[in-house]
Amino acid sequence: MFFFFVGGVNQEVRQVLQSGVGRCLNCGSQASLVSYDNVLKLFFIPVWRWPGKDSAIYCDNCGFLMPKGLFREGRVPPSLTPEQNRDFIAGELRCWSCSRLLEREFNFCPFCGSAQ
Repeated sequence: MFFFFVGGVNQEVRQVLQSGVGRCLNCGSQASLVSYDNVLKLFFIPVWRWPGKDSAIYCDNCGFLMPKGLFREGRVPPSLTPEQNRDFIAGELRCWSCSRLLEREFNFCPFCGSAQ
């Protein structure tokens, strides 16, 4: 007998508690404070949800979810150059793939073509 199983647990945003609390450590875009649920999925169908332990920081641009304990206001990702650092602090939006500056209304990066 052969049994095939596809499943996993992931986190999904339940509610935005406060928007614009800081910057994403991954892409530099604005991030929000959210509460989240852990979701068990079997064959890509949500079967069971339970609340996460703490609130988390979620980036709307790249979808990066990080625990609130790892987030510090104004922290600059270590991979940024001094020129990028100025843009990061000024609140510029960057592509998650190629890290170039983007206009807020762009849905796709004009440089690399990745969806934003």
